[in-house]
Amino acid sequence: MICCLNPDCLSPLNSDGKKSCQSCGTPLVSLLRNRFRVIRVLSDEGGFGRTYLSEDQDKLNERCVIKQLAPKFQGTWSQKKAVELFAQEAKRLQELGEHPQIPTLLAYFEQDNCMYLVQQFVNGQNLLKELQQRKNYRSGEIQAILLDLLPVLKFIHDRGVIHRDIKPENVIRCRTDGRLNLIDFGSSKQLTAKVQNFGTSIGSHGYSPLEQIRDGKAYAASDLFALGATCFHLLTGVSPFQLWMEHGYGWVTHWRQYLRSPITPELDFVLDKLLQKELKDRYTSADEVLQDITPKQQLALPAAGQTSGKLLITKTQYLPPKSVLLKTVVLVSAFVLLFGFNESWYNQYRRIYSSLSSRLTNNSSRGQVVLAQPQKPTLGNITLANTLKGHKNSVAAIAITPDGQIIVSCGDDNTIKLSHLATGAEIATLQGHSQKVNAIAISPDGKILVSGSDDNTIKVWNLQTKAEIRTIYGHSDAVHALAISPNGKTLVSGSDDNTVKVWNLATGRRIDTLIGHTFWVRSVAISPDGVTIASGSFDKTIKIWDLDKASLTHTLAGNSETITAIAFSPNGTTLASASRDRTIKIWNVAKGTRVRTLSGSTETVTAIAFSPDGLFLASASRDRTIKLWNLETGEELRTLEGHENTVTSVTFTPDGRSLISGSEDNTIKVWQISN
Repeated sequence: MICCLNPDCLSPLNSDGKKSCQSCGTPLVSLLRNRFRVIRVLSDEGGFGRTYLSEDQDKLNERCVIKQLAPKFQGTWSQKKAVELFAQEAKRLQELGEHPQIPTLLAYFEQDNCMYLVQQFVNGQNLLKELQQRKNYRSGEIQAILLDLLPVLKFIHDRGVIHRDIKPENVIRCRTDGRLNLIDFGSSKQLTAKVQNFGTSIGSHGYSPLEQIRDGKAYAASDLFALGATCFHLLTGVSPFQLWMEHGYGWVTHWRQYLRSPITPELDFVLDKLLQKELKDRYTSADEVLQDITPKQQLALPAAGQTSGKLLITKTQYLPPKSVLLKTVVLVSAFVLLFGFNESWYNQYRRIYSSLSSRLTNNSSRGQVVLAQPQKPTLGNITLANTLKGHKNSVAAIAITPDGQIIVSCGDDNTIKLSHLATGAEIATLQGHSQKVNAIAISPDGKILVSGSDDNTIKVWNLQTKAEIRTIYGHSDAVHALAISPNGKTLVSGSDDNTVKVWNLATGRRIDTLIGHTFWVRSVAISPDGVTIASGSFDKTIKIWDLDKASLTHTLAGNSETITAIAFSPNGTTLASASRDRTIKIWNVAKGTRVRTLSGSTETVTAIAFSPDGLFLASASRDRTIKLWNLETGEELRTLEGHENTVTSVTFTPDGRSLISGSEDNTIKVWQISN
């Protein structure tokens, strides 16, 4: 399809190959500036132009946004003002686009008497649409929004710019990492600019403060008022514009009467100070707000059930033989109580008993037993063995067949690709999804592949014939996470509809829906014994479910940011979780307690994977690196560099001799691990 660029065209989409618009007769432009292909209209700017979704031909058809300025009344004050603001927006984006939560300027040009501004596309939805779907927000979620946006405001204010039009429509939550992006800098002004009173009141009534609407003057504190009004709207569901129409600025003095439920005292204090009518009574900087809204840190001591992440051995401990015998009896008794008299408890006991036995040495000179310091696991050399071309723009997820011979990958070109691990040669491309494929999983016998997509469906494929077996419907939003039980009978999926669903893999019939998360579920995992499901969400929690009973066991809370990935250790006793706070947390699954925190990434951790022997953990990050960690000590062992964009996925081959990574740079890298 080709889109007509006439801002007044009522039906702008045309079939490929057409020379003029079938609706309005305007000549069609296949590529703007011989580079940008316009796909469809995103929004209409009321006669001054439109905003379009487009593809950048110079960047492998990467999505971008094109804003068009086509004022009707040439030479008028309105036209001159519109052009001025349009040019200012391009300049601001060029200055501020280095921030990861502000779209980057790609191009700015004039063509056919129209101005065009091309910027990075943020794949997500704005907070107004999110509010319409969710209906309400809790105190903690509003606090998280403030903590996400205030550093962005600090960034632009430190550079002498104020936004002047902060409102829910101008804040987009990115679907890939959940970060809030600030858009639409067309109203922005330099803090040092002199503003005339007449005709310069730019902003949105209700969100913009009195000094900005009445006097045309804006300060950092003006943006902070707009941020407070935005949070008020999300918290109450009441539009500040409607309140302004009815009460002017009187509503800010009694904003609490619109609350649906009580909020925390801290948030109450911050919102009240953000919404002060008079400039002198309001916060003057983002730093001041951050100081009041940031959770107070606890003393740097491990909480109950946690460790500092380091193995401390201060001296050799001597245990009389009777004590060793007694401790062994206690250990066996504990396992009997936990697992009962069956093969499961015995295997668990033998595994730990063997581990303890390897650490016990006989001190013959004293006839006593000494607990020796464990040997540190060693990680061999890691070298880049091969780089495979991935999908059209980026690789979203990867998986390895159980025989370790085939790499399966999915991406934003709506396809799934199968490639030889050894040679990198493409075996097949599976097509069937109508939108981006986010997640894939392979059955333990290597015969079945499942895929989840932005088209809200799950597809089941025969890996041997490469044919689609069936499509599973049931989620009402994008499917982002999949896991198959060890016996190959059960499929678990996580979705942006906030649910986890359990399916019969053989029939595709839904067994149950697990409800409990309040935001997108972006990761699921099944324990190696097939008993437990873990799910991670953008609501900052990890939930542990009983698979057979389809019931919630407990919730792992205390995360300061959204959960991006989770994984069970090979023995099933440990769960690792990655978060937007740039850390990885290691959990004791049975107790629900945090064991340690691994930190060292400079950006969001996007994916994690345990080595087959359970000694090491690999993590991928938005900082374009892969890190290898010693799980026993929490030590960072190695950092692998080579990707040119966010590393989206990482996994070990079953034999542990290779590490595979996928990235938004459209490549899959094979790393060889040698002793």
